[in-house]
Amino acid sequence: MRNGFLNTTTHRPLRVGFVPLIDCAPIVMARELGLFAQYGLDVQLSREIGWATLRDKICYGELEAAHALAPLPLSLSLGLGVPPTECVAGLVLSLEGNAITISNRLCSDASSVRAALVKRAKTLRTPLVMGIPFSYSAHNFLLRTWLESLGLVPERVAQFVVVPPPQMATHLAAGNLDGFCVGEPWNSLAALRNTGRVVATSGELRPRHPEKVLLVRRNFAEERTEEHHALIACLLEACRFCAEPANEEVLTETLARPEYLNATPAALRSKSSAALKIATRPIFSGGEVNEPSADKAAWIMDGLRAMGLGPPRPAGLTSTKDACFRPDIFQAALERYETIRNENTPSAAIA
Repeated sequence: MRNGFLNTTTHRPLRVGFVPLIDCAPIVMARELGLFAQYGLDVQLSREIGWATLRDKICYGELEAAHALAPLPLSLSLGLGVPPTECVAGLVLSLEGNAITISNRLCSDASSVRAALVKRAKTLRTPLVMGIPFSYSAHNFLLRTWLESLGLVPERVAQFVVVPPPQMATHLAAGNLDGFCVGEPWNSLAALRNTGRVVATSGELRPRHPEKVLLVRRNFAEERTEEHHALIACLLEACRFCAEPANEEVLTETLARPEYLNATPAALRSKSSAALKIATRPIFSGGEVNEPSADKAAWIMDGLRAMGLGPPRPAGLTSTKDACFRPDIFQAALERYETIRNENTPSAAIA
């Protein structure tokens, strides 16, 4: 253990949840590299099938922290779909990383996407069935933005259905979905199986949008501050590891394992994504990436309001986003541990 990261050890393990996507990498690698132990943390990882399960476990105290959709701290605090649960994000784990995939049954030519969607809706007189992993998510915002960019009204042409990320490609192949918006590797998997084609990425639609955060309840952040700060510092180090191109192969092989993504390494490799013209790699570190800033929170609240949800400007927006996205917690953790990190010998994995 690194001296000074935690003054005392706890006998209460931190239960940390994640959903199997490439952007859970910082959580996974913190465990695999032994960083949790080096920061004096006793962490138990919990693989969740989807975001509703993870949300409920945070809400009812079955998880202390989680790799989570960036809108979850706000939607939980607002009580959207669950009893109001005050939550905070003291760390952004990643930006971007999503894509929109359309079934090859509908369209195989990029130039005819809009025509194919309109024809499908008019011919069958039923809405397109589009999968998203959670109602209150960047995926929902991005899919609406993409449809609008084609001159289509989302509410008129599409029915959004919630599907767990690992099941997206399977439902597309089975004909249950016309398309979906999700993170990797599930877009690559559909493309590799030749059942779908990527028509847009989140980097194209909204560059550097917040995607995943470290989610905790507010009472955890206040009552177990030392552990919370250590967890943020630990995951910051893991984010830096995940961002290094030289670490991609170990990242790929680790994430592919059954206990994590249970996916083929080919679907996880960036060179595979490049060959499939899928530029969807998450941004894990660099510059302001990891700070839960006010502009990131404002984008999320704007997306919720576009869905007809969330408080009106200006008082509701300011109070909710400021209570949930906490750059002060991020800075406190960063400042507290920066000196200690520099004074101690770096871990072999990061050196």
